[in-house]
Amino acid sequence: MTSIWKQWLKKRFRFEQSKKIGQRDILIFIYQQGFLYLVLILITFIAGINYANNLILGFCFLISAILCISFYITFKQLHGLEIDIITDEVGQVGHSILFKIYLNQPYSYSRYLSISIDSETQHIHIDQKQSECVIPIHVDQRGQYNYPDIHIASVYPFGLVRAWTYIFHGRHAWIAPQAKINPNTSFSNAFVLDQEKDEFKELRSFQVGDSLQSVSWKQAARGQGLYIKVFEEHQQDRCVDIHYHHMPSVEHEEKLKYMMGVVEQCEQLQIPFKLVLPHAELNQGFGAEHIKQAKILLAQA
Repeated sequence: MTSIWKQWLKKRFRFEQSKKIGQRDILIFIYQQGFLYLVLILITFIAGINYANNLILGFCFLISAILCISFYITFKQLHGLEIDIITDEVGQVGHSILFKIYLNQPYSYSRYLSISIDSETQHIHIDQKQSECVIPIHVDQRGQYNYPDIHIASVYPFGLVRAWTYIFHGRHAWIAPQAKINPNTSFSNAFVLDQEKDEFKELRSFQVGDSLQSVSWKQAARGQGLYIKVFEEHQQDRCVDIHYHHMPSVEHEEKLKYMMGVVEQCEQLQIPFKLVLPHAELNQGFGAEHIKQAKILLAQA
């Protein structure tokens, strides 16, 4: 019965690229103290009938009207809200991946919402046409991580009624292993020393991601800006071959950690590298996209 219920929910609240919450996407019911409120309505109604007291009956109808209005206001907290989701495609063990939810509405309207992802819940108030909610998720296991589904709810204004909806998005991320450095095979210091012996080629403008070890500090001290020293051999001939069978361990997970450590060193020192795994291979390259592909292969290994 539980599996049938979940299948129905996933079919009913399926999410693709974006979604605008409509009437059929919202579930609404009495919430917690709302049941006590119903008891109060029942007591005042019985008392008004038994004692033929119009004042008590009038009070009963008043609090009943408040409950009915609560249904409408709480429903409006979710209705018409447009949801967009952006998730990190690649992460790493020991670090957080970001789940970004963009909330759009056609006009500025005050909404009080609670957004739950797994055990993480954020209570937010939005009053702009576009708002953003960022939820960091800590991951501690390598491989494919399936993002939890989203639960959005509201109990505004009186907490008597709760309206909620689900978003089943099916997103996932590849989690690379945690980096581990073997001091016996670390090449960072040797590379810096060898770089000083390379033939100087030119200066180029500093770019985001460049290593500070290659900065020409003389130009920086003169106020001429940040420039990177480009060496002939460093730029053209140097490449690191990161081979699975060359890692100093017999354990599979340990080998992947050492490989991830070398990848990070290559990233810091701006060195092209090649990745060789038992059932996959990444050709020589460098840059953000190349490092992303390396992390994906290490996560899938």
